[in-house]
Amino acid sequence: MSINTDRTTAGMAAIGARARDAAAQAVPIGKRAGTTAIQGARQGAQSAKEWATPHVQDAIQGARVWAAPRLDVAADAVTDTVAPAVSSALHATADRVRPVSPAAPTGLRRLLDWRLLVGLGAAAAAAGAAGAVAMRRRYASATAEAKDATEPDAPGQAEDPAAEAASVNGQVTTTQS
Repeated sequence: MSINTDRTTAGMAAIGARARDAAAQAVPIGKRAGTTAIQGARQGAQSAKEWATPHVQDAIQGARVWAAPRLDVAADAVTDTVAPAVSSALHATADRVRPVSPAAPTGLRRLLDWRLLVGLGAAAAAAGAAGAVAMRRRYASATAEAKDATEPDAPGQAEDPAAEAASVNGQVTTTQS
């Protein structure tokens, strides 16, 4: 059997038209199939839920009936055996974690307490300030004494022409009399 292909423009147009028609029919069919599948899944899930709910509730109730007395026995056993061991372990850990209280400082550590060092620093600063004030007063008095020593004491010295000549040019001149 041979396939007859018409490769003319009209033949190609006919093939394209058939393909478009087939696609136009396939899209709505696919949409309906998807909708039907979703509805079927919902119905299946709903019926599974309706069937499983009482069975699961019965299973949960049975598990509770079985577990409750066993939990009571286990709680009594822990209270009698494990709790004292856990308590003593916690006390031992607390004793190891608790910091050792430092002993009162003795000897050099007591003498070099920070309060003492601050007090000594303040006393040294006060002594330094007092020394600075005393030195300043001594300097002021020494300067005043030096100034007094360079000034003429007697009123006659200022009128001496030799003294004036010495003070003006720095050379000592004698007066001829």
